[in-house]
Amino acid sequence: MKRIGFLINPIAGMGGRVGLKGTDGVVDEARKLGAQPVAPQRAAEAMRTLSRMLANAEPELKLMPIRWLTCSGSMGEDILRSSGFAKNDIEIVYTPSGESTAEDTRLAVQRFLGHDIALILFCGGDGTARDICSIVGLKVPILGIPSGVKMYSGVFGTSPARTAEIACNFLRGGLTTVQAEVLDLNEARYREGEWIVQLFHTVLTPDEPMHVQSAKALIEDASDAEVKNAIAEFLLELFQRDEIELVLLGPGSTVNSVGNRWGIKKTLLGIDAVVQGKLVGCDLNERQILNLLAEFKTRKLVLSPIGAQGFVLGRGNLQLSPDVIRAIGSQNIMVIATPAKLARTPVLRFDTGDAALDSELAGDGYIRVITGYRRRRLVKTML
Repeated sequence: MKRIGFLINPIAGMGGRVGLKGTDGVVDEARKLGAQPVAPQRAAEAMRTLSRMLANAEPELKLMPIRWLTCSGSMGEDILRSSGFAKNDIEIVYTPSGESTAEDTRLAVQRFLGHDIALILFCGGDGTARDICSIVGLKVPILGIPSGVKMYSGVFGTSPARTAEIACNFLRGGLTTVQAEVLDLNEARYREGEWIVQLFHTVLTPDEPMHVQSAKALIEDASDAEVKNAIAEFLLELFQRDEIELVLLGPGSTVNSVGNRWGIKKTLLGIDAVVQGKLVGCDLNERQILNLLAEFKTRKLVLSPIGAQGFVLGRGNLQLSPDVIRAIGSQNIMVIATPAKLARTPVLRFDTGDAALDSELAGDGYIRVITGYRRRRLVKTML
């Protein structure tokens, strides 16, 4: 029998669409802004996929008993039952006293470790991974279903469905483990525009480099500043030529160079709006972006992938929801990156939470990326 610990951080990722850049310590504020839970949906997608895969697996895997150790209610039990796992295969080993907290995550993991588990499968973000690793260390491999606002650690699948595939392959013995880094941001400083990523733990995770995301790489080349300026110059020419009314600028230092070229003070880690060279909206949330899109007919969205991971959408920019992306139009998204970043980022990925939209954004397996002044490059995409 294989025992798997399974838990969900029900509030992970709630702050994303309302522009809070995380949920640590701001759950009440997120709710006041209209934030809805996203982790249960992401967990359900992964677990339904895993349930189908196990049901259709080869006979030896079908016959192998799997025991799910989990938490009551929204911390795991509800999703397991609704995803098709038999009630007799689910064991509740921890019950939170109220709304779940980081301490509940840590206590649940302690309970898991008393049952000779083969894997901890969790749904959350970097903060959840950090809480788990503070207890588990290198004792048991962990694997994350991505649901946070920012996920820089190397323990998450690239999407819920891919996470299910990795878990299934691991259970059938097809994957070994590898050490990975658990990184996290100081969310309070992050909301103030400071990007401080720290290494907190080294853990074990299934070794599947194609579908387990890398830890974020901070990439800077000696000539990067010049290249970013050249990219910005080219974009401004294109906006003027095509008479673009509304330009939305995504997070990150590469896109920040466009704001600098316009002479505006851009929010480094948020979504800003520019009309005719003037800043009209800072650090926008999903609703504010949709309201702006309703006002202007011509629009462009400028984004840059996360270094090494390759995510263009779905990490650190959850304000750009499927509704927002459809309103913008995939043809109006401009991806920019320096050659130094692309050298460490072999593929680009999209994880909007809408599989059909992700497929549309990934195109025919390649998309064009602006890499300099009047320079473009085809870069491979992967779902």
